[in-house]
Amino acid sequence: MTPDITPDERPFWTYADLLVFIGLAFPSLLVAFLMARVLGHVPGAGKAFTGLLGQLLWYILIFGSLFALFKLRYERPFWRSLGWKFPFRGAGLCLLSGPFMALGVGALGYAIHTPIIKLPMFDQMLSDRPTIVLFCIFVVLLGPLCEELAFRGFLMPLLMRSFGVVAGIAGSALLFGGLHAFEYQWSWRHVLLISTVGGILGWVRHAAGSTAASTFLHSTYNLTQLAVFLAQKQ
Repeated sequence: MTPDITPDERPFWTYADLLVFIGLAFPSLLVAFLMARVLGHVPGAGKAFTGLLGQLLWYILIFGSLFALFKLRYERPFWRSLGWKFPFRGAGLCLLSGPFMALGVGALGYAIHTPIIKLPMFDQMLSDRPTIVLFCIFVVLLGPLCEELAFRGFLMPLLMRSFGVVAGIAGSALLFGGLHAFEYQWSWRHVLLISTVGGILGWVRHAAGSTAASTFLHSTYNLTQLAVFLAQKQ
């Protein structure tokens, strides 16, 4: 039996709003990185820091646009509309499950013979202390928060409304994995792993009724991955 969409998951926004959000993403990205080049002169920080600062400014611009859309067009709150509810059911379980999800995804990657891809970008993130600090904040806090608001908070409810819960979770997960393809040199195995993570996060968001739940799980999953990455570098 297909689970029903809860009232909190029925979006008031439309696909036209999604197109506006996507359309604003690219000019916002350009503006953000131009601003970062001007503002990113931090003593002891390299070029990677400027890139992270640009991404931070981009998050502020694009989600600020979504906040304005909800407020001005619909007169609705930002956080609640995107499903952010705290406390939520299973908060402790979400915090503790990240390492187990990382272990399971690692086992799946081993089973399908996922190639090891050298990512120079990540090595650049360890070039200096300011960059390391900002990189860790991104990986553990900002990245999970913004990705969950965008994919499980904004996109997934639209897809569930149109195609049902299962298809909505699967569709948003595939898009989530596909958008990371360039980062992993278009390796289909890496896309499959990331899509699997997206599917688990989507199911958790639906089961708990809160985007905060998938954000917490995403954060602890990334924290585990970060710890393994830093341990390998040591």
